[in-house]
Amino acid sequence: MRWIRRRRLPLFERIPVRWRIAITTAGLTLGILVCFALVLGQVVGHRIRSDFREELRSAARSLAAETRVSTDPVFGPVVTKSPDLRAFALPEDAVITVLDSSGRPVAATNTSIHLGPPRSGIHNVGDLSVATVPITATGSLPAYVQYGRPDAGVNDTVARLWFFLGAGVIGGTLLALLAGLAVADRAMRPIKALTGLARQITSTRDPSSRIPVPVTEDEVGELARTMDGMLQALDEARSEREQSLERQREFVADASHELRTPLTSIHANLELLQSAAVGSSDDRQAVDSALSSTKRMSGLVSDLLLLARADAGRRLATRQIDLAAIAAGALEEVQPLAGERRIESQLEGPLPLQGNPDELHRLIRNLLENAVRHTPEKTTIELTARRDGDEALLEVIDDGPGIPSAMEDQVFDRFVRGDGPSDIAGGGGSGLGLAIVRAVAESHGGSVTAGKSTYGGARFSVRLPLEQATEADSEANSKPASESGVRGQAPARPD
Repeated sequence: MRWIRRRRLPLFERIPVRWRIAITTAGLTLGILVCFALVLGQVVGHRIRSDFREELRSAARSLAAETRVSTDPVFGPVVTKSPDLRAFALPEDAVITVLDSSGRPVAATNTSIHLGPPRSGIHNVGDLSVATVPITATGSLPAYVQYGRPDAGVNDTVARLWFFLGAGVIGGTLLALLAGLAVADRAMRPIKALTGLARQITSTRDPSSRIPVPVTEDEVGELARTMDGMLQALDEARSEREQSLERQREFVADASHELRTPLTSIHANLELLQSAAVGSSDDRQAVDSALSSTKRMSGLVSDLLLLARADAGRRLATRQIDLAAIAAGALEEVQPLAGERRIESQLEGPLPLQGNPDELHRLIRNLLENAVRHTPEKTTIELTARRDGDEALLEVIDDGPGIPSAMEDQVFDRFVRGDGPSDIAGGGGSGLGLAIVRAVAESHGGSVTAGKSTYGGARFSVRLPLEQATEADSEANSKPASESGVRGQAPARPD
């Protein structure tokens, strides 16, 4: 058998559909939220920093408007008018420095911190943001006010902003994933119901089941209506096929039954003609050939009639019989056809069961003839019948070529012929012998299997349900049955 290698699907396509829907929804939501967070973070962060710088400028301008610098003959430039610098800087933990026109400090809240030379705008000195504003008030010398504040608070605020935006993105994505799973699960619920019903129909092989069609007009409703229509069509086709097969079985059974009467009449007339033939040897040979062909045709019609009855469920009358005795009788019939083959038997009885003796006789005879037909000369064939629990186990074992590999089930199909010797009287057979064996076994509530024996040959095992044993039967079963007077038998070899 040539194995077809399946194409390996991508990982995403191996995920269940509802998870794919949820992941896709969450991915789209993640992309939207990330873009929104980036824009919002940039805008809000820029606005926070801009407001901080504006506060620096405003505080510096307010301080410059209230500050005056003049020249002292002894100390040089001094601040003659200004708010209390320390009180002005304390609420914001700021650093204030007043510089003269040359950039030398005139006054400062913290002389250990140098805010650098005066620069226009805002510049950074360490962890301080410094705004420099010139003093242009009337009566004041040219000077500068430097107002610096730590920017750690602003940075912390911006960091918290990004943290909350990131948490919002993650939370929104998780909510979108859960919402996608819930929506997908709700959307896939009708599909699950259809899948479960389809799986049930597959296991029962009963297309008569109907799919509940939802009232919605969406894709799921359309799928349900389509599947229901398909099941209706399959059910109708199956009904038509069964009716056709039933008519065919009835026809075959009736035709086979009707053919038996003229064939029996022809067979009887040919036997009379054979016994009374006084003509030439050619006439006698023609009669013998016609009689042989009639026998084969009668056998084939009988086989077809048995199979047709089994297919149509017709059973012949049954009674309580002894399977061991039936097996002994079938062995006596096959023994003359064995040639140089050795047939051994071990029949432990009685084996009481409810069945039709003619059909069970045909079953055992077919198994023995099959063993004779497909084994070479000087082969040993074993027929055993014994009790196995509540069943009778009948086996035919040989040490011939055996059954071809992987054909243990096919040998019971109709018109299947195996290879091997075919010197049994009547030729190579019609290919219906083992099919009849299976049909008879199943009609009696049993089964038949084929396999390999420990000798390397074929093994056919038939199991049939036994009748409830009485106390007398139990005593009889404790003693081995006789070999039914069959000549040429020997004890069976252990298998």
